[in-house]
Amino acid sequence: MLNNEQVRDVAHLGHVELLTPKIEDSLNFFTNILGMEEVKREKQSVYLRAWNDYELYSLKLTEDKKAGLGHMAMRTYSPEALERRANSIERTGYGRGWTEGDIGHGKSYRFTDPDGHVMEIYYETEKYAPPAHLKPSLKNQPQKYTARGVGVKQLDHINLLASKIDKNSIFMRNELGCKLSEQIVLNNGEQAGAWLHLTNKAYEIAYTLDGTGEKGRLHHLTFNLESREAVLRAADIFLDNGVFIEFAPSKHAIQQTFATYVYEPGGTRIEICTGGYYITAPDWEPITWTEEDRAKGQAWGNKTVSTFHTYGTPVLNK
Repeated sequence: MLNNEQVRDVAHLGHVELLTPKIEDSLNFFTNILGMEEVKREKQSVYLRAWNDYELYSLKLTEDKKAGLGHMAMRTYSPEALERRANSIERTGYGRGWTEGDIGHGKSYRFTDPDGHVMEIYYETEKYAPPAHLKPSLKNQPQKYTARGVGVKQLDHINLLASKIDKNSIFMRNELGCKLSEQIVLNNGEQAGAWLHLTNKAYEIAYTLDGTGEKGRLHHLTFNLESREAVLRAADIFLDNGVFIEFAPSKHAIQQTFATYVYEPGGTRIEICTGGYYITAPDWEPITWTEEDRAKGQAWGNKTVSTFHTYGTPVLNK
């Protein structure tokens, strides 16, 4: 059941840990092709940032046997908000307990959503202080734009595959204060997709139905750029570097973003996007898309690639 009073304790999506069985190849992809900066290394993990991230990093890349989501993290508005959310989540039975923190942030509370995706919330964070060679000319920009590779601007959103959308969507709205901007509702009344937001950006966390029926997999992670031309340039860079392009640049119907999708060497789907819209109305009514609506394809009529409904990480054994 959805609570009527919105929780206002969680500020935004902070960082994501991706697992990869090909750490050096994945690292080369994110640094030299996407243009991210390496800021730290510890044990089997490398911490990376996009040039407009205000925190130390937005991506933790960890070597593992299979690709997938290690965890995703959200920052709260205050230490008190962190405690409130932890206490509330604990009562749901999905809590995993407190951690001492990680590079770049203080203590965090770990939990899962109903589908088993590992998440954490934290407040204390290290804000990025650029070295001399990355110091920007503008004081209101965290880091110099290096123009290396695609040159991704910042972490945009994450899309999680789920066996049941409704239960996960309600959990995120009740416990974390996410708001629903758009949804796909099947003819049987069940959600097949839910786009959720914490800020006034129309989505930062999305759930889409896993056509395989599996639980806890990752659909994709997204970084944004400043223009459509930059996304088209990214596609050329991917082409020149032999990166598999699953979905050529086009405009989405849902959320209106202009995007392209590729697979990084470890196997995780990565989206590069621009555009979309912002929500300022406090009484926003979620946009609902039907099966008939989605059968029309994307904004310009091109069909959604079939692998969007089945491919995710970890990759299923055939």
